[in-house]
Amino acid sequence: MSQLARIGVAIDADLLASFDALIEKQGYENRSEAFRDLIRDRLVRAESEQPNKEVVGTLTLVYDHHQRNLTERITNLQHDHHGVVVSTLHVHLDHHNCLEVLILRGKSKVVRQLADLLVSIKGIQHGQLAMTAAEIGQKPKK
Repeated sequence: MSQLARIGVAIDADLLASFDALIEKQGYENRSEAFRDLIRDRLVRAESEQPNKEVVGTLTLVYDHHQRNLTERITNLQHDHHGVVVSTLHVHLDHHNCLEVLILRGKSKVVRQLADLLVSIKGIQHGQLAMTAAEIGQKPKK
């Protein structure tokens, strides 16, 4: 474990009160761990935005499967990028709507391009990509 460094931070009292309420609700034992997690999150996001960085990610899509040719277009794009798509999960939300979660792996730029292609298909109601660069920000479990 590396050596700890202490820092001082000036924060507006109302902002700090809101932060304290949030971290208590989330179960943090102290502010320090919450601050460390915020810093790790920003580092991981910055790292995963580098175009040639190897990342893993999830792409969540919500769509109406009755839309003409939509499921075929989604499937074809996945097959066209089979080296990036690791796995998929398909859930029927109701008679019309489906949720699809794709596990993606590859260079950040390629993963983002595939996500953009899928999200921009006419008929996709919502899509969201979350990426992480696995080696940064890993914290040991206690």
